[in-house]
Amino acid sequence: MANKKNLSKYTEDWVPIKQIMNGMIQLDSGEYVTGVKIAPKNIFILDKGTQDNVIYNLRNFYNTMDYEFWLIVADRPVDINVHLSQLQIQYNNSTSSAIRKLIIQDINKANMFMSQEYSVVDTEYFILFKEKKLEIVQKRIHNLISNLSMCSLNSTQVSNNDLRMLIDNFFNGGQATTLGTVMPE
Repeated sequence: MANKKNLSKYTEDWVPIKQIMNGMIQLDSGEYVTGVKIAPKNIFILDKGTQDNVIYNLRNFYNTMDYEFWLIVADRPVDINVHLSQLQIQYNNSTSSAIRKLIIQDINKANMFMSQEYSVVDTEYFILFKEKKLEIVQKRIHNLISNLSMCSLNSTQVSNNDLRMLIDNFFNGGQATTLGTVMPE
């Protein structure tokens, strides 16, 4: 008899995720998936020597990683309504016609982005890995953060929300899942 779990039409029945906790995805196999989120940095606005130094350090960093890892670039939708509200307040408080003109241009540009078919997103960068032993997980996270710092990049351990967003990106096309959703048969 076939395994009923594999025949299910619901994603959560065949994805081997037990739980997401403490910045880690615990898999049914007992392994943990975790890693770091890297703050974006445009190195191409830096002088040539600094650019070369960052690239050289990144190359050395990647060459020292002796375990399987995933580089992930993900877009996270951004709600710019708060930004628009702040621009409107600045516009209302400004007495200079030149500044009001600049602010209205920003408001119009933001409204144009919101009216397009695509949404406004932040691009986020991650290095993830899988490991069974928690002491190795903590050591790798510490090493990733330290080594990325030597490459002039800031990073932090992924959060539960980061991991949920990545899962939503992969399985739901970026649409956030909602608990309690009823699916028709």
